[in-house]
Amino acid sequence: MGTHVIKMPDIGEGIAEVELSVWHVKVGDMVVEDQVLADVMTDKAMVDIPSPVHGRVIALGGEPGEVMAVGSELIRIEVEGAGNLKESAQQTPAPAPAAQAPKPTPVATPEPVLEKTTAPRCAPQAPVARDPDERPLASPAVRKHALDLGIQLRLVQGSGPAGRVLHEDLEAYLAQGPSTQAKGGSGYAERHDEQQIPVIGMRRKIAQRMQEATQRAAHFSYVEEIDVTALEELRVHLNEKHGASRGKLTLLPFLVRALVVALRDFPQMNARYDDDAQVIHRSGAVHVGVATQSDVGLMVPVVRHAEARSLWDSATEISRLATAARTGKASRDELSGSTITLTSLGALGGIVSTPVLNLPEVAIVGVNKIVERPVVIKGQIVIRKMMNLSSSFDHRVVDGMDAAQFIQALRGLLEQPATLFVD
Repeated sequence: MGTHVIKMPDIGEGIAEVELSVWHVKVGDMVVEDQVLADVMTDKAMVDIPSPVHGRVIALGGEPGEVMAVGSELIRIEVEGAGNLKESAQQTPAPAPAAQAPKPTPVATPEPVLEKTTAPRCAPQAPVARDPDERPLASPAVRKHALDLGIQLRLVQGSGPAGRVLHEDLEAYLAQGPSTQAKGGSGYAERHDEQQIPVIGMRRKIAQRMQEATQRAAHFSYVEEIDVTALEELRVHLNEKHGASRGKLTLLPFLVRALVVALRDFPQMNARYDDDAQVIHRSGAVHVGVATQSDVGLMVPVVRHAEARSLWDSATEISRLATAARTGKASRDELSGSTITLTSLGALGGIVSTPVLNLPEVAIVGVNKIVERPVVIKGQIVIRKMMNLSSSFDHRVVDGMDAAQFIQALRGLLEQPATLFVD
């Protein structure tokens, strides 16, 4: 038997160190070639580290949250044959146990930070009683499994990171029997538990970027209401006529098209500001970042060259990128290079929001939900579909008057949707 050492690979783009986000194996596990061993986080994306060999894990080189240099020892695997570790090297101590590695300062947060864990499971615990509107952390596969089993996720104690409910937790819950399960049904029991959740992986990157954005940019927001009745009528008509053959259109492709048209007259919004060099880079191409929520946090995949895309082309690309981001399949290139960002919470969009800039961009357009409201038109009260745009700008680069005129241009395009297609 020999030892095969896997080192932290060079992920490219001049990256010298990465953060170890999660182990998918533990000491003693048998692994096969191409099995994912760990996920690491770069400044731009999560990257899988696969095994090049078959064998048994004998040592881990770090623990989640640790920043590791490229080329440092990641994992040791016992293999048939000689392995790649010289005999003299095999006499040296194995990597320091993960418990001795520096740990990030625990920070309390309800957000999920990891998708999987291989930490030892605790003995089954009594069911928990969450608030009725509290959404337990769980992957889509676990949610479907719970639905199939008739289990209310809010009553299941999660053993994963941040209290995430895993498949094993569903099995443990079922094994406890109906009498024990029923005890968790009361929402009035006192609770005295507290969780300490390390901010690592994607959540740490999001925190760093949001803090940097608010510290470096001079944010200001501008809100305008828009009558989208005609736009919604057009969208419904196009879906009825072409939906079966071309796919359904959501509001987002129309918003992307409106951005493309409005930016012709306001190119200063389609820019990235290098505040270290004091240079503004205005882009002719419109690369629209579409903020997307995933299980590991907010990601911003990029619809490249939106200026050259039709409505259905944009819709297809938005859907493809959103799926890639939510499933962790988006590449680094797909998550970088945007020149302006569009953010929407869909039906949960609220009335007003104050989106944070996606540095180094200078503008972000936020979409709030559509609501029917009475509106006075030519002295008559009518019911119209209204929507607010809540947008933020970098006041170091964008003047307030320019921002207002830009949003008014978007308003005009969306309220008269035929103008979206007039060159």
